[in-house]
Amino acid sequence: MPQQLPFDLPAKPALGRGDFFVSPANALAVAMIDRAAGNDGGKLVLSGPAGSGKTHLAHVWAGPAAARIVAARDLAGQDIASLATGATVIEDAPEAAGDRAAEEALFHLHNLLLAGRQWLLVTGRGAPRDWGLVLPDLQSRLEAAPLAALMAPDDALLSAVLAKLFADRQITPRPDLIPYLVTRIDRSFAAAANMVAALDRAALASGRPVGRALAVQLLGARPSGS
Repeated sequence: MPQQLPFDLPAKPALGRGDFFVSPANALAVAMIDRAAGNDGGKLVLSGPAGSGKTHLAHVWAGPAAARIVAARDLAGQDIASLATGATVIEDAPEAAGDRAAEEALFHLHNLLLAGRQWLLVTGRGAPRDWGLVLPDLQSRLEAAPLAALMAPDDALLSAVLAKLFADRQITPRPDLIPYLVTRIDRSFAAAANMVAALDRAALASGRPVGRALAVQLLGARPSGS
């Protein structure tokens, strides 16, 4: 069979509340986000590894709050006074570390939002003390924020993440594929995303279905019990 030219089209992630799977690995963080959505003003840090659902959960929170979402690396070019008139999400705060203008913008935004009884939700990997921020006043204020941490996935969550990643790419995998992957890939969101992307590319290139046989080939393993 001639090899097909793979077009790696960007996935369009579903970011609605109903698309976010709650399990023991993230239930506490989800509860903290839900409580924050019902209160007037405050701050919250949402942390977790890459692909753990920070962006998804931030969008879930931002919808009812009519919050604006800004990448931390872009803060230096924002009108902070205007931004501080409503609830705001700052994504990937560690990316502002060492950028004096971005850190000062986040510091002023923090103070204006809290003075105006608005909400600030900040996302990043790990705890603020590990972000490498150089502005002491900003570091102390973020360290004082409640921390909602997304944990490493359990089997149920990893299965749901794989299913969502496939759905985002409009792929319907064979029924036995996800249980097979859950027991064989690294227990991380990044590993799940990498595997789904690799399966998508391999299927497009070979014209084969996205199923266990293709996964076995990619993982360099033999199917168990067959």
